[in-house]
Amino acid sequence: MERRELLKLITLVTGGALIGGELFLSGCKNEPEMGGAAFNDQDIAFLDEAGETIMPKTKTPGAKEAKIGAFMQVMVNDCYTKEDQKIFHEGIGKLDKATKDKYKVSFMEATPEQRKELFTALDKEAREYAGKKSEFDREQSAKANEAKQKGETYEKKTMDPHYFTMLKQLTLLGFFTSKTGATETLRHVAVPARFDGNFPYKKGDRAFFE
Repeated sequence: MERRELLKLITLVTGGALIGGELFLSGCKNEPEMGGAAFNDQDIAFLDEAGETIMPKTKTPGAKEAKIGAFMQVMVNDCYTKEDQKIFHEGIGKLDKATKDKYKVSFMEATPEQRKELFTALDKEAREYAGKKSEFDREQSAKANEAKQKGETYEKKTMDPHYFTMLKQLTLLGFFTSKTGATETLRHVAVPARFDGNFPYKKGDRAFFE
């Protein structure tokens, strides 16, 4: 699976384009002055557990084995704008608060079943929000185009991304581009051969990773 194909899949699954996707494709390196809040060991452990809830270990490894927390740290620092970095870091606190509000325990203390139930609700909330954001963005683009045709200027307004969308996107991206995801979940072909449209496939076979 090529990077661009993976980005399209993530967009389809999460309802929005990959945040930081353009920088990711170009090598992902923010300017030093971008800064951003630092991640500590507790944050990385938290993100490992959050990622594992999205991509749990089954017959194949889960997100934690792909060191998803460390991957998120790099992506947020190198590929996110300062504004998006702030949203992501605040999202860690919001996720923990949502867990406490619902189950009276912190996210790290919650059971796998509680985490899964919470994430199912947050995923629905984030997808509904993404739909509203897409509609809002289209309206803003239309207003900007209309102003341009009149020789006027229009400063487009924006809606912030949902923190859970960020978390889910980074989990999927980090897992399927990791050695663990590429070789133990997908079928890896180090040097792809010719295309074979009649290659045998049976239900349950893993997808290929190039």
